[in-house]
Amino acid sequence: MSRTRLALAFVAAVLPLLAGAQTGSGSTAHPPEYRVGDRLDPAKTGKAAPKDGGRYREVTWDELISPSWNPAAIIKSMNLDMMMDGDPRATAALERLREEWDRAPGNPTLNGAEVKLAGFVVPLEREGNALREFLLVPYFGACVHVPPPPANQIVHVVSPKPVPNTATMDAVWVSGKLALFPTATQMGRSSYRLQAAIIEPYKGKP
Repeated sequence: MSRTRLALAFVAAVLPLLAGAQTGSGSTAHPPEYRVGDRLDPAKTGKAAPKDGGRYREVTWDELISPSWNPAAIIKSMNLDMMMDGDPRATAALERLREEWDRAPGNPTLNGAEVKLAGFVVPLEREGNALREFLLVPYFGACVHVPPPPANQIVHVVSPKPVPNTATMDAVWVSGKLALFPTATQMGRSSYRLQAAIIEPYKGKP
């Protein structure tokens, strides 16, 4: 496991101590096989021909992280392992960590790229029972059951037409044009906006 992934896993564990329980909005129906923290594995989706004719390049969540951003170094500089439970310095450090996560930079090489990305849905704006805007997040429960991941691990998806039959934490593929466009929402801060061209269910296992 990379240092970046280890650092993100560590923060996913400790930030709930700072932020407390998170609650989302909208339907919470979702496949029962997913548990909090589960990530999607595109390698398990089979080899069906893409509906987009190969126009969109499949990217991973790790690719969305700026090469210059080092979360492991940020965590190390805080000396959290030297602090005891209840230490006010620990609370201050975690608050600083949340601030660092909220301004985590995206990867400039993906600005304007046409991409395809798999993730979980966090609804933002509905039109009846359909969605027009939502956050796409890399692991089950992010922004809903646990605090938001870094901003460069959240994508603000905007669809030109309502997306029907989509519930909180549904697993989907989203294809479209990606842009570095920081956005603050009630569910978390994102470094990216994705103008969706194709939204389809993710078929596979975590």
